[in-house]
Amino acid sequence: MSLDRASLTAPVSFPDALGVLRAAAEETRLRILALLSDGELSVSDLTDILGQSQPRISRHLKLLVEAGLVERHREGAWAFFRLSEHRAGLVDPLIAGLERGSAPLSEDRARLEAVRTQRAETAQTFFARLAPKWDQLRSLHVPEAMVEAAVLEALGPRPIRSLIDLGTGTGRMLGLLAPRAGRATGLDSSHAMLSVARANLERMGLSRVDLRQGDIHAPPFGRGSFDLVLVHQVLHYLDDPARALREAARLVAPGGRMLVVDFAPHDLEFLRESQAHRRLGFAAEQVAGWLEEAGLGTVETRDLAPTEQAQLTVTLWLATDGAAATEAERAVA
Repeated sequence: MSLDRASLTAPVSFPDALGVLRAAAEETRLRILALLSDGELSVSDLTDILGQSQPRISRHLKLLVEAGLVERHREGAWAFFRLSEHRAGLVDPLIAGLERGSAPLSEDRARLEAVRTQRAETAQTFFARLAPKWDQLRSLHVPEAMVEAAVLEALGPRPIRSLIDLGTGTGRMLGLLAPRAGRATGLDSSHAMLSVARANLERMGLSRVDLRQGDIHAPPFGRGSFDLVLVHQVLHYLDDPARALREAARLVAPGGRMLVVDFAPHDLEFLRESQAHRRLGFAAEQVAGWLEEAGLGTVETRDLAPTEQAQLTVTLWLATDGAAATEAERAVA
């Protein structure tokens, strides 16, 4: 089940609606809105696509941000822009009604595809350098398809209103779960990894997923912002996994859930050097205890035992708070 953006927004007051329409009623700004409807873009992307100077594009973006039509977030030295959810009820129908097959929008779309192709090629070059290490790690546990099936089974049919994937990496979990979510966000500390995730999600047609650069120990989101928080194969890289889980639990909305996926304890010391693992897995009761201390009162665990060729057990921890059962019943009813 997926929720559209407009269903997540409140009605806009008459004065605010006038401000929105005034901000959109300019050729370049309307072209920018049409482009951002296909996913977030940087100032550099927009200057390449629209053929205008950086200062000019920046001025238009500033006006759109001030009108609440566009959101800005930083990713290292870069700034990315995306359509704001708060004005989706007004902006989405406007953009949906535009004729995309004629100039200038058709030309903008063609140049957008060229930008995405270049972005994908750059991301693929980066990922190719990492692939041998990741292939080695994957060979040590059950196939990814089995892990993903277990994730879907653990979460069940309950609707996902808002999802965040902490330490999203290549965006694989977002690709699995974003189609079921009304709003999906990925956080990672690496700009390079976010570039890979962005290219992968665009290739899957999921260009409106929100990708942010940030620290998992201090995620830049308010308390209770998401009804599903995912921490997939991240904890073993961290010096302080308990702190990361406390911060993740802070993001869980009332009645929400958190799913943690990581390795059970093992003795493969070479992973510290070859894969930069800080921790050699976690006991089920250790992570469950951290989650309960963080205020999530119910934790279910499941182990995916290794096959004959593999050596690592993958463990899933699904944590909920006391209101989760009631919320789930209401959503399904």
